[in-house]
Amino acid sequence: MDEPTTASSGKPDVIKVSAKSRSTAVAGAIAAVIREHRYAEVQAIGAGAVNQAVKALAIARGYLNGDQIDIVCTPYFTEVDIEGQERTAVRFIVEPRP
Repeated sequence: MDEPTTASSGKPDVIKVSAKSRSTAVAGAIAAVIREHRYAEVQAIGAGAVNQAVKALAIARGYLNGDQIDIVCTPYFTEVDIEGQERTAVRFIVEPRP
């Protein structure tokens, strides 16, 4: 997993998670993006990747607890093109709880 960057729109890039991603590393990326931008998106394709993403979200919540930031996650399905093939991904919008 690469370090998240900011897209030209001003929003941070989507954090992409695979089944082989380390959940603690993904959690650290989520926490860093939330601290800086107050908004993050996490994307996973496949059951293993969704599992790692959900674990990372739970871990990130713990990481952000020290900063007194409580996060909420809104999941949704989206279609993505991978090597000319359309796949269904699960995306999580991550934001601080109001």
